[in-house]
Amino acid sequence: MTDTRLNGVIRAFEAGKPAFTCFAKVDKLTAQEMTDAPYDGVVFEMEHNPYDVSALGDALQYMLNRKTIAETGSVAPSVTPLARIPANGGEMNQFQAKQVLDRGVYGVITPHVATVEQAWNAVASCRYAKPTGAAYYEPKGIRGDGPATAARYWGLSQPDYYAKADVWPLVPHGEILVGMMCESPEAIDNLDDILANVPGIGLVLIGEGDLSQALGYPRQYEHPEVVSAMTKIVEVCKKHNVVVGNPHTNAKNVERLIGEGYRFLMSAPSRSYGVVGQGRELAGY
Repeated sequence: MTDTRLNGVIRAFEAGKPAFTCFAKVDKLTAQEMTDAPYDGVVFEMEHNPYDVSALGDALQYMLNRKTIAETGSVAPSVTPLARIPANGGEMNQFQAKQVLDRGVYGVITPHVATVEQAWNAVASCRYAKPTGAAYYEPKGIRGDGPATAARYWGLSQPDYYAKADVWPLVPHGEILVGMMCESPEAIDNLDDILANVPGIGLVLIGEGDLSQALGYPRQYEHPEVVSAMTKIVEVCKKHNVVVGNPHTNAKNVERLIGEGYRFLMSAPSRSYGVVGQGRELAGY
């Protein structure tokens, strides 16, 4: 089994660098364009866009670039595919996490996670079952066993896929990133307990849109109450050494966001490649 880090987003985090990503529609053309984009990762958006697992599988195949694999000698994707599933934390639809992972994504972002129970379920849904007493046992895995397509997409044997298809940073060699979206006052109130009691959360992505709605200031991202709520999220994440992400990164705010400690920075696809270059320069790489 290769020791090469396959997940480029995790690779950036481990190097102490921010990861630059974007949301993308689940379609073949976008997937093909993303393959040569300057991002560390791409999040296929399946919450507000149709939940189409078949289309996701096709998109992932279009992200494969045999020329790049031959030149680098590595099956690690040049841009790491993740997926945001439609189920909110309270819905606990584990099958959606299972299905997108079985297609081959390297991470799952769950919207509207607001309690310890919901966060625990989000992590457990991305883990295979282990024997009682095994290392890194909790959260107890509940992902169903069906690895053939994902192992083939990752370019690994099934035994090697099993070894790598666990959640980071709970399992240091794991390649799956579990992200929870924090986008309500309840979630903010519970975030400290969540991060203290749920191992395996690799990313907290702030849902600015829904959070601003819940606070009574729809999309007024500069309103003091919205800014204060986001600042609290960042502080709690820093306390627990968990990566915090911002979904609305642009040329005007990228310097501020990096300075404030955001390490998962999402910009608009294609037309915002310059933001990635600007952000990497500010981050020193």
